[in-house]
Amino acid sequence: MSGSSLVGRTIAVPESRELDVFAGLLERRGASVLRCPLVAIRDAPDPAPVLAWIRGFAEGGCDDLILLTGEGLRRLIACIDRHHTSLRAPFVRALAQARKITRGPKPARALKELGLAPDLPAQTPTTEGIIQTLRRVELQGRRVGVQLYGTDPNLPLVEFLRGVGATVLAVAPYVYASATDDEAVRSLLARMSAGAVDAIAFTSASQVERIFAVEPGDVVRTALGATLVAAVGPVVAASLAQRGVRTQAMPEGSFFLKPLTAALEQALAVRS
Repeated sequence: MSGSSLVGRTIAVPESRELDVFAGLLERRGASVLRCPLVAIRDAPDPAPVLAWIRGFAEGGCDDLILLTGEGLRRLIACIDRHHTSLRAPFVRALAQARKITRGPKPARALKELGLAPDLPAQTPTTEGIIQTLRRVELQGRRVGVQLYGTDPNLPLVEFLRGVGATVLAVAPYVYASATDDEAVRSLLARMSAGAVDAIAFTSASQVERIFAVEPGDVVRTALGATLVAAVGPVVAASLAQRGVRTQAMPEGSFFLKPLTAALEQALAVRS
C-alpha cells in the first residue's frame, strides 16, 4: 500500500450497487473515499409487462436475445422468483436455445451464473458495437428480444433491427432512481471545484446523466475539470465526451472495478 499513488488521495465514488466493494478496493490502497451514490437501481414499478414478456420468451417467442446489462438478466430472474416461480425452468430452457448477444462482460457473467454463455458477444461493449456485430448476421424475419437498460428505449439499436427486417420485443426489467438528493450533488461539485477531490470514478452512464441534471453543464464541467475523471469503460467515457468532458483514466479491455482501480493508480501516478 505504501507505494500506491492512491495513498492520501480523495476519490469520489458515485457507484451505488457495489459501492462498498469499490470503496474497499480504493481504501486498501490508502485512498480516502468520498461515497456519493448518485443512482439507485429499482425493479420495474409494474411487474406485469415484464412477466408478460418473460412468459412469451419462455414459450419460444424470441429467436435472439440482446442482453445489454448483467443487471437486466438478474432482474428478469428475480422477477420470476418473486412473482411466478414456475416460469423459471422454461425461461432458462428458452434462454439456452435462443441466440444470445451480449454487450460486454457483465451480461456474459450473468449468463454464466445460469450455466450459459454468449453466442455472439459484441467486439466493442457499446450499442454501436452490438450493431456492428449484428451487421454480419441475417436478421430478416427473426424475433429479437432486447433487454433495455433502465427505461432508455435505445432507439439506435431498435431502429437498426427494424431496418433489417427483425421484429423487436423489448423489455425493461429495472429503472433508475436518484439515490442522492440535489444538495448533496451540489456539495460534491463544490468540493471538486475547490480542488478537494483528486479523482472521481464513474461506473455507469446514468451517473453522468444524474450529475449533469442537477446543475448547468458549464458548472459541472468546471467541477470535473478540477479533478481527474475516470470511467469504467467506453460507454461511460462516451457519455462524458458527449457532454464535453475528457476521460483521463479507463481500463483497457476489462471493464470492471479492479482494473478501474489500477487505471486510477496509474493516472494519478503520472499526474504526481
